[in-house]
Amino acid sequence: MAACINKFMTIVFSETRDIEMIQVVLLYKANRWSSVMKPHSLHQALLNSHYLVSAWDDTQLVGIGNAISDGSLVVYYPHLLVHPDYQVQGIGKTLVEMLKRRYEGFHMQMLVADGEAIAFYEKCGFKKAGNSQAMWIYDGNEH
Repeated sequence: MAACINKFMTIVFSETRDIEMIQVVLLYKANRWSSVMKPHSLHQALLNSHYLVSAWDDTQLVGIGNAISDGSLVVYYPHLLVHPDYQVQGIGKTLVEMLKRRYEGFHMQMLVADGEAIAFYEKCGFKKAGNSQAMWIYDGNEH
């Protein structure tokens, strides 16, 4: 575990998977992510991730990021969320740094970003993938 301390709070970062479904639901609901409509699947997906990082303010889950990977060459970061009340404090940046550190040296680290998230990920070192276009079959509604 690592800690990020500012004058208002101490955020503890964790790599454990000891996260209750209700904590996940509250975080995803606060961010209006449609995957919250499938709470059991969402929780199981996060727990089954190749790597999972989280940020805590005492017992409150305030941030989460996960990775899906083949373990050798390619990693995909599908989820990175920080509770709206805790954004712009470096929590998301720390979660990204933890993810990138875990997969340092991999041939490809990738994610899909849209809207305001694009500028955030560019600050974290990600670049647009040439002429690549993200494509999906998507059951959500927030994009």
